[in-house]
Amino acid sequence: MKLLTAFFILNFFATVSWLGDFNEATTEAVKTHKLILINFSGSDWCGPCIRERKEILENATFENYADGHLILVRADFPRQKKNQLSKEQTHRNEILADKYNPDGKFPYTLLVDEHGKVLKDWDGFPNESPEAFVEQIASFTSGGN
Repeated sequence: MKLLTAFFILNFFATVSWLGDFNEATTEAVKTHKLILINFSGSDWCGPCIRERKEILENATFENYADGHLILVRADFPRQKKNQLSKEQTHRNEILADKYNPDGKFPYTLLVDEHGKVLKDWDGFPNESPEAFVEQIASFTSGGN
């Protein structure tokens, strides 16, 4: 019973790590053969971005899947002064946007392979359940699980 309780608590409070450096993500993806999910977000001004984060990307279904199958990268573009990123992080986000989001779409989420090839993109809020979102991603992974 204690083991079951511990498992529930760990899964319930499990949070995944989002990287801010795409080069670091690709290095990790090459080593682990995982796909990379890139999320372009305006965390403090973009309503659909905030909704995507709360309803899908911070949902236990997504986080549990991502923990074992994905490398996550967030390129955030906050507007409020109190939320500003470091100059280095802003520069990394701008370089990533130049490559994958030159039109400045928000939210914009991409699934890429370890070499940076785009496999799938979601332009705007993915109007689907976290389960359906994960199923789409899983269809690109070996075995689909």
